[in-house]
Amino acid sequence: MEKIRFSAELDVFEDKSQLPQEIQQLMVQAIETRDNAYAPYSSFKVGAALLMENNEVVIGSNQENASYPSGLCAERTAIYYAGAKYPKMPIKAMAISAKSLNKEITAPVPPCGACRQAISEYEVNQEKGIPIYFMGEKGKVYLAKSIKELLPFIFDKFNL
Repeated sequence: MEKIRFSAELDVFEDKSQLPQEIQQLMVQAIETRDNAYAPYSSFKVGAALLMENNEVVIGSNQENASYPSGLCAERTAIYYAGAKYPKMPIKAMAISAKSLNKEITAPVPPCGACRQAISEYEVNQEKGIPIYFMGEKGKVYLAKSIKELLPFIFDKFNL
């Protein structure tokens, strides 16, 4: 028998002011987009902003629906929009911010499993990591330099 061990290494910033200037601006866009999320059922708002290789920014917020499975997370809203608007253009970075209307969120909130899988598809296709910066409403910001830090055993086109 053989064992496989996975480990992840994330960079931790005390708050968004410690981020590189370009990423601070990206996080501000994620926060502004988060505040416009449509979350009447969960009261949990998420915003995502993607910095594209051409320096354009694509945004997305979670969009809920009374039929819960019909909603879509902010990360997938943004990444699918980027794929539609800029097909085959690499994503330089992703910023994510989450906020609850019921309590203060100070711990970084990572993408959910479905979003991790969607991000992995784009990362595999562009053949380089997508740095993912994520935070709560305020406080620390975590940086995963690749989705593989958050989803180490990805399922991709090479498995088909």
